[in-house]
Amino acid sequence: MAQERNQTQHHDCQPIPPFIDEEKVLLQSYDYIASVPGKNVRKKLTEAFNFWLEVDAQVCDRIADIVSLLHNASLLVDDIEDNSSLRRGVPTAHRVFGIPSTLNTANYVYFLGLEKCLKLGNSRAVEVFSEQMLELHRGQGMEIYYRDNLICPTVEAYELMVKRKTGGLFGLAVKMMQVFSGSPKATEDYSTLTALFGLYFQIRDDYENLVSEDYAKNKTFCEDLTEGKFSYPIIHAIRSEPADGRIISILRQRTQDEDLKKYAVSFLRTLGSLEHTRARLHELDKLCRDETERLGGNKHLICILDELEVR
Repeated sequence: MAQERNQTQHHDCQPIPPFIDEEKVLLQSYDYIASVPGKNVRKKLTEAFNFWLEVDAQVCDRIADIVSLLHNASLLVDDIEDNSSLRRGVPTAHRVFGIPSTLNTANYVYFLGLEKCLKLGNSRAVEVFSEQMLELHRGQGMEIYYRDNLICPTVEAYELMVKRKTGGLFGLAVKMMQVFSGSPKATEDYSTLTALFGLYFQIRDDYENLVSEDYAKNKTFCEDLTEGKFSYPIIHAIRSEPADGRIISILRQRTQDEDLKKYAVSFLRTLGSLEHTRARLHELDKLCRDETERLGGNKHLICILDELEVR
């Protein structure tokens, strides 16, 4: 009997590989998401700001690499926190590799980013890294708090959260570039512009999540409704009609029912929340352009705004 059990165990066990590429194992979920092309807006913004800051190309590339590491790692965590199914049109990394491995990879990559920052050899760059990563997590933490406690934030609270969460990495790139810039433009305050870009980018994402067919293919149909997320159009709807409980009831359900989500979008349209969001996007677009002009003009930033413009 013991002999049979030993034979069974022998056949069931897989041989241990003679050599494991540890780094490949540790980074598999990161490499998976990084291999699928995204919008690449952060790299474009880095290059656009370098029109002003004139940072050495090699240093600029290293900063862009750090931002890319942090951005993709944050997507791994976001998808776990939001229980997302798709990212960039493919299954989310934690669905493929599991939550424990994906979470460990994301944290590992954050520290790889810090290691690369330390190798830049400037203590101020490390301070910027720390400051902006704290801001990112403050913003993300408040978004989760509002969602999980079903608390509809004010528009002001939402915009502060977004400036921290989405604007944090924009700010990190620009502030790190300023550290290494010898340009007269290095002493300018770009915080208003990076915050505006972060706000514009996030509200645009909120809008596209509800109305864009391409967005639905790359993520899922009206994913923000399934997540129970207080996005910009949702906040406008709830605060416009506080006595009407339909939208918040749908959010509470975390529904995957497409008919119910279509009804919610139709109701948002009826309340004028989608049109209000479009108007806010046009306003933010103008604010970004005006601030860019105030800082001396930058054709590369204007090109990015032209690409992002909601028609």
